[in-house]
Amino acid sequence: MKNDSVKKVVATGVGAALFFVLARFVAIPSGIPNTNITFQYAAQAVFAVLYGPVVGCLSGFIGHVLTDMSWGGVWWSWAFATAVYGLIVGAFADKINVKDGDFLKKEGITFVLANLIANVVAWGIVAPIGDILIYKEPADLVFTQGLVAGAGDFLFAVLIGGLLLYGYSKTVAKSGSLDKE
Repeated sequence: MKNDSVKKVVATGVGAALFFVLARFVAIPSGIPNTNITFQYAAQAVFAVLYGPVVGCLSGFIGHVLTDMSWGGVWWSWAFATAVYGLIVGAFADKINVKDGDFLKKEGITFVLANLIANVVAWGIVAPIGDILIYKEPADLVFTQGLVAGAGDFLFAVLIGGLLLYGYSKTVAKSGSLDKE
């Protein structure tokens, strides 16, 4: 049990660092003010599936806060939305059996569904409403930002994260697959 806790703490740190690097240095401008399409949500989704909702939540939140700090100030509504995203994807971790060496049709569909729900809640509800309540931003702008960011992040998380999870699943020996010689 203690070994699992250490793994999760390390995974949170590695996930946050990877999130930061991808968010800070690998971003595609969307054309909408202060909104980029980025790859860090694919990494966050992978960590959430492999290590669960707490790691998914914390690695994304910490990585997001560090990224925002490197730009000069934390945008808390989006940092909390990132935490919610990781929490939701991680909540599906038990239904996505990559640690058992599987990432087949059922697991892939579950991963897509988890990302769809997480992106709608995070970028369609939490971030825009937080922007309106905390920063008094105009609703039309923040819901547009959420829609564009959510669509792009969903696409990259599902494609890149899905490929990473599929590849990872192929490295895991299935139970009973080894013969005794």
